[in-house]
Amino acid sequence: MSNNYVRPFLKWAGGKFRLLPHILPRLPKGKRLIEPFAGSGVVFLNTDYDTYQLNDTNPDLINLYKILKKEKSDFIAYTEQYFKAKYNNAKQYYSLRDEFNNTEDLCKRSALFIYLNRHCYNGLCRYNSQGIFNVPFGDYVKPYFPEKEMLYFAKKAKRAVFTCHDFSKSMQKSKSGDVIYCDPPYVPWSDTAYFTNYYHKHFPLEQQEALTKIAVQLSQKNITVLISNHHTDYTEQLYNNAEIFSFDVQRNIGCVSAKRGKVKELIAKF
Repeated sequence: MSNNYVRPFLKWAGGKFRLLPHILPRLPKGKRLIEPFAGSGVVFLNTDYDTYQLNDTNPDLINLYKILKKEKSDFIAYTEQYFKAKYNNAKQYYSLRDEFNNTEDLCKRSALFIYLNRHCYNGLCRYNSQGIFNVPFGDYVKPYFPEKEMLYFAKKAKRAVFTCHDFSKSMQKSKSGDVIYCDPPYVPWSDTAYFTNYYHKHFPLEQQEALTKIAVQLSQKNITVLISNHHTDYTEQLYNNAEIFSFDVQRNIGCVSAKRGKVKELIAKF
Protein backbone atom coordinates (compact mmCIF):
# COMPACT_ATOMS: atom_id res chain seq x y z
CA MET A 1 0.00 0.00 0.00
CA SER A 2 1.39 3.36 -1.00
CA ASN A 3 2.29 5.79 1.77
CA ASN A 4 0.72 8.54 -0.33
CA TYR A 5 -2.79 7.62 0.75
CA VAL A 6 -4.34 9.60 3.59
CA ARG A 7 -5.68 7.53 6.48
CA PRO A 8 -8.99 8.43 8.14
CA PHE A 9 -8.94 9.38 11.82
CA LEU A 10 -11.52 6.71 12.67
CA LYS A 11 -11.01 2.95 12.69
CA TRP A 12 -13.81 1.53 10.56
CA ALA A 13 -15.18 -1.95 9.92
CA GLY A 14 -15.38 -2.35 6.16
CA GLY A 15 -13.25 0.73 5.59
CA LYS A 16 -11.96 1.17 2.06
CA PHE A 17 -8.35 2.21 2.68
CA ARG A 18 -6.98 -1.04 1.23
CA LEU A 19 -9.33 -0.78 -1.75
CA LEU A 20 -8.23 2.70 -2.83
CA PRO A 21 -6.02 1.31 -5.65
CA HIS A 22 -9.18 -0.30 -7.09
CA ILE A 23 -11.59 2.57 -6.40
CA LEU A 24 -9.69 5.74 -7.28
CA PRO A 25 -8.77 4.87 -10.90
CA ARG A 26 -12.43 4.17 -11.63
CA LEU A 27 -13.79 7.45 -10.30
CA PRO A 28 -14.23 9.85 -13.24
CA LYS A 29 -13.60 13.58 -13.08
CA GLY A 30 -16.48 15.75 -11.95
CA LYS A 31 -17.31 18.82 -9.90
CA ARG A 32 -18.80 17.10 -6.85
CA LEU A 33 -18.41 13.70 -5.23
CA ILE A 34 -21.45 12.38 -3.38
CA GLU A 35 -21.04 9.58 -0.85
CA PRO A 36 -24.43 8.31 0.40
CA PHE A 37 -22.60 5.93 2.82
CA ALA A 38 -19.71 8.09 4.01
CA GLY A 39 -18.31 5.88 6.78
CA SER A 40 -14.78 6.95 7.70
CA GLY A 41 -14.56 9.28 4.68
CA VAL A 42 -11.46 7.62 3.26
CA VAL A 43 -12.53 8.13 -0.38
CA PHE A 44 -13.31 11.78 0.35
CA LEU A 45 -9.85 12.20 1.90
CA ASN A 46 -8.06 10.71 -1.10
CA THR A 47 -9.82 12.46 -3.98
CA ASP A 48 -9.76 16.02 -5.27
CA TYR A 49 -13.23 17.19 -6.28
CA ASP A 50 -14.32 20.81 -5.99
CA THR A 51 -17.03 19.97 -3.46
CA TYR A 52 -18.38 16.96 -1.57
CA GLN A 53 -21.61 15.76 -0.06
CA LEU A 54 -20.96 13.18 2.63
CA ASN A 55 -24.03 11.44 3.98
CA ASP A 56 -24.54 8.69 6.54
CA THR A 57 -27.48 7.37 8.54
CA ASN A 58 -25.43 7.40 11.74
CA PRO A 59 -26.12 10.75 13.45
CA ASP A 60 -23.16 10.35 15.81
CA LEU A 61 -20.81 10.15 12.84
CA ILE A 62 -22.30 13.14 11.01
CA ASN A 63 -22.49 15.30 14.15
CA LEU A 64 -18.81 14.50 14.76
CA TYR A 65 -17.87 15.58 11.24
CA LYS A 66 -19.85 18.80 11.55
CA ILE A 67 -18.29 19.70 14.90
CA LEU A 68 -14.77 18.88 13.70
CA LYS A 69 -15.33 21.05 10.60
CA LYS A 70 -16.55 23.98 12.72
CA GLU A 71 -14.35 23.77 15.82
CA LYS A 72 -11.17 22.34 14.27
CA SER A 73 -8.17 22.44 16.65
CA ASP A 74 -10.31 23.45 19.66
CA PHE A 75 -12.35 20.26 19.35
CA ILE A 76 -9.21 18.19 18.77
CA ALA A 77 -7.66 19.55 21.98
CA TYR A 78 -10.90 18.85 23.84
CA THR A 79 -10.95 15.25 22.59
CA GLU A 80 -7.32 14.59 23.52
CA GLN A 81 -8.15 14.68 27.25
CA TYR A 82 -9.82 11.26 26.91
CA PHE A 83 -6.62 9.67 25.61
CA LYS A 84 -4.77 9.97 28.91
CA ALA A 85 -3.58 6.71 30.46
CA LYS A 86 -6.09 6.98 33.33
CA TYR A 87 -8.96 6.41 30.88
CA ASN A 88 -7.44 3.30 29.30
CA ASN A 89 -8.96 0.64 31.53
CA ALA A 90 -12.19 -1.30 31.57
CA LYS A 91 -13.76 0.59 34.49
CA GLN A 92 -13.23 4.00 32.91
CA TYR A 93 -14.18 2.71 29.47
CA TYR A 94 -17.59 1.44 30.58
CA SER A 95 -18.20 4.60 32.58
CA LEU A 96 -17.44 6.79 29.56
CA ARG A 97 -19.47 4.49 27.31
CA ASP A 98 -22.47 5.03 29.61
CA GLU A 99 -21.80 8.77 29.52
CA PHE A 100 -21.71 8.68 25.71
CA ASN A 101 -25.03 6.84 25.58
CA ASN A 102 -26.74 9.29 27.94
CA THR A 103 -25.30 12.74 27.25
CA GLU A 104 -27.16 15.30 25.17
CA ASP A 105 -24.05 17.45 24.79
CA LEU A 106 -23.15 16.91 21.12
CA CYS A 107 -19.56 18.11 21.53
CA LYS A 108 -18.91 15.71 24.41
CA ARG A 109 -20.71 12.90 22.60
CA SER A 110 -18.57 13.48 19.49
CA ALA A 111 -15.34 13.46 21.51
CA LEU A 112 -16.42 10.28 23.29
CA PHE A 113 -17.29 8.72 19.93
CA ILE A 114 -13.61 9.05 18.98
CA TYR A 115 -12.53 7.74 22.38
CA LEU A 116 -14.79 4.70 22.02
CA ASN A 117 -13.66 4.15 18.44
CA ARG A 118 -10.02 3.96 19.52
CA HIS A 119 -10.52 2.06 22.79
CA CYS A 120 -13.28 -0.44 21.94
CA TYR A 121 -12.85 -3.95 20.58
CA ASN A 122 -11.67 -3.94 16.94
CA GLY A 123 -12.79 -0.34 16.47
CA LEU A 124 -16.33 -1.56 15.85
CA CYS A 125 -19.28 0.82 15.64
CA ARG A 126 -22.23 -1.20 16.89
CA TYR A 127 -25.54 -0.27 18.49
CA ASN A 128 -28.35 -2.39 19.90
CA SER A 129 -31.99 -2.14 18.83
CA GLN A 130 -32.49 0.84 21.17
CA GLY A 131 -29.59 2.73 19.59
CA ILE A 132 -27.24 2.10 22.53
CA PHE A 133 -23.54 1.75 21.69
CA ASN A 134 -22.56 -1.62 23.14
CA VAL A 135 -19.07 -2.61 21.91
CA PRO A 136 -16.86 -3.98 24.74
CA PHE A 137 -13.49 -2.66 25.89
CA GLY A 138 -10.60 -3.41 23.53
CA ASP A 139 -7.76 -3.49 26.10
CA TYR A 140 -5.07 -1.88 23.92
CA VAL A 141 -1.70 -0.91 25.42
CA LYS A 142 -1.74 2.70 24.20
CA PRO A 143 -4.57 3.74 21.86
CA TYR A 144 -3.43 6.16 19.17
CA PHE A 145 -4.76 9.71 19.25
CA PRO A 146 -5.26 10.72 15.58
CA GLU A 147 -4.48 14.43 15.90
CA LYS A 148 -2.82 14.83 12.50
CA GLU A 149 -5.55 12.88 10.75
CA MET A 150 -8.26 14.96 12.42
CA LEU A 151 -6.54 18.20 11.40
CA TYR A 152 -6.32 17.05 7.79
CA PHE A 153 -10.00 16.08 7.80
CA ALA A 154 -11.02 19.42 9.33
CA LYS A 155 -9.15 21.38 6.65
CA LYS A 156 -10.57 19.39 3.78
CA ALA A 157 -14.08 19.51 5.29
CA LYS A 158 -14.28 23.15 4.14
CA ARG A 159 -15.28 21.68 0.77
CA ALA A 160 -17.85 19.28 2.22
CA VAL A 161 -21.49 19.33 3.25
CA PHE A 162 -22.51 16.67 5.78
CA THR A 163 -26.01 15.21 5.84
CA CYS A 164 -27.79 12.48 7.79
CA HIS A 165 -30.63 10.85 5.90
CA ASP A 166 -31.50 7.90 3.68
CA PHE A 167 -29.09 7.13 0.83
CA SER A 168 -31.82 7.63 -1.77
CA LYS A 169 -32.29 11.27 -0.78
CA SER A 170 -28.59 11.99 -1.33
CA MET A 171 -28.60 10.30 -4.71
CA GLN A 172 -31.83 11.84 -5.98
CA LYS A 173 -30.42 15.34 -5.36
CA SER A 174 -27.48 14.71 -7.69
CA LYS A 175 -26.98 16.76 -10.83
CA SER A 176 -25.18 16.36 -14.12
CA GLY A 177 -21.45 16.54 -13.46
CA ASP A 178 -21.72 14.81 -10.08
CA VAL A 179 -19.99 11.51 -9.31
CA ILE A 180 -21.44 9.10 -6.74
CA TYR A 181 -19.53 6.48 -4.78
CA CYS A 182 -21.67 4.04 -2.77
CA ASP A 183 -20.32 1.79 -0.04
CA PRO A 184 -23.50 0.20 1.36
CA PRO A 185 -23.55 -2.53 4.01
CA TYR A 186 -22.43 -5.56 2.03
CA VAL A 187 -24.58 -8.53 1.11
CA PRO A 188 -23.49 -11.65 3.05
CA TRP A 189 -20.87 -13.94 1.54
CA SER A 190 -22.49 -16.75 3.56
CA ASP A 191 -25.74 -17.32 5.45
CA THR A 192 -24.01 -16.76 8.80
CA ALA A 193 -21.90 -13.75 7.93
CA TYR A 194 -24.38 -10.88 7.73
CA PHE A 195 -22.90 -7.87 9.54
CA THR A 196 -26.00 -5.66 9.78
CA ASN A 197 -25.61 -3.75 13.03
CA TYR A 198 -23.20 -0.99 11.95
CA TYR A 199 -26.05 1.25 13.04
CA HIS A 200 -29.34 0.00 14.50
CA LYS A 201 -31.09 0.14 11.14
CA HIS A 202 -30.74 -2.87 8.87
CA PHE A 203 -30.02 -2.87 5.13
CA PRO A 204 -31.98 -5.77 3.62
CA LEU A 205 -31.73 -7.05 0.06
CA GLU A 206 -34.68 -4.87 -0.91
CA GLN A 207 -32.51 -1.86 -0.13
CA GLN A 208 -29.68 -3.27 -2.23
CA GLU A 209 -32.11 -3.53 -5.13
CA ALA A 210 -33.47 -0.02 -4.54
CA LEU A 211 -29.91 1.34 -4.57
CA THR A 212 -29.20 -0.42 -7.86
CA LYS A 213 -32.40 0.89 -9.43
CA ILE A 214 -31.44 4.48 -8.58
CA ALA A 215 -27.92 3.90 -9.94
CA VAL A 216 -29.37 2.75 -13.26
CA GLN A 217 -31.70 5.76 -13.42
CA LEU A 218 -28.89 8.22 -12.68
CA SER A 219 -26.53 6.63 -15.20
CA GLN A 220 -29.11 7.44 -17.86
CA LYS A 221 -28.70 11.10 -16.84
CA ASN A 222 -24.91 10.97 -17.35
CA ILE A 223 -24.21 10.67 -13.62
CA THR A 224 -21.59 8.00 -12.89
CA VAL A 225 -22.36 5.75 -9.92
CA LEU A 226 -19.86 3.31 -8.41
CA ILE A 227 -20.99 0.67 -5.90
CA SER A 228 -18.75 -1.56 -3.78
CA ASN A 229 -19.96 -4.94 -2.55
CA HIS A 230 -19.08 -8.60 -2.13
CA HIS A 231 -18.77 -10.49 -5.40
CA THR A 232 -21.43 -13.19 -5.21
CA ASP A 233 -23.86 -14.76 -7.65
CA TYR A 234 -26.49 -12.40 -6.26
CA THR A 235 -24.50 -9.20 -6.81
CA GLU A 236 -23.35 -10.35 -10.23
CA GLN A 237 -27.00 -10.60 -11.25
CA LEU A 238 -27.95 -7.45 -9.34
CA TYR A 239 -25.38 -5.36 -11.21
CA ASN A 240 -25.88 -6.91 -14.64
CA ASN A 241 -26.36 -3.42 -16.14
CA ALA A 242 -22.99 -2.23 -14.86
CA GLU A 243 -19.33 -2.75 -15.68
CA ILE A 244 -18.00 -5.07 -12.97
CA PHE A 245 -14.44 -5.05 -11.62
CA SER A 246 -13.65 -8.01 -9.37
CA PHE A 247 -10.71 -8.54 -6.97
CA ASP A 248 -9.65 -10.32 -3.77
CA VAL A 249 -9.54 -8.43 -0.47
CA GLN A 250 -8.06 -9.37 2.89
CA ARG A 251 -10.83 -9.55 5.49
CA ASN A 252 -9.89 -7.96 8.83
CA ILE A 253 -13.07 -8.38 10.87
CA GLY A 254 -13.30 -11.60 12.83
CA CYS A 255 -12.85 -12.90 16.36
CA VAL A 256 -10.10 -15.35 15.44
CA SER A 257 -7.24 -13.83 13.45
CA ALA A 258 -6.39 -17.16 11.82
CA LYS A 259 -9.85 -17.21 10.26
CA ARG A 260 -9.47 -13.80 8.65
CA GLY A 261 -8.88 -14.61 5.02
CA LYS A 262 -9.45 -13.23 1.54
CA VAL A 263 -12.91 -12.64 0.11
CA LYS A 264 -13.89 -11.62 -3.40
CA GLU A 265 -15.27 -8.13 -3.79
CA LEU A 266 -16.35 -5.99 -6.70
CA ILE A 267 -16.93 -2.48 -7.90
CA ALA A 268 -19.94 -1.98 -10.15
CA LYS A 269 -19.72 1.08 -12.39
CA PHE A 270 -22.96 2.43 -13.80
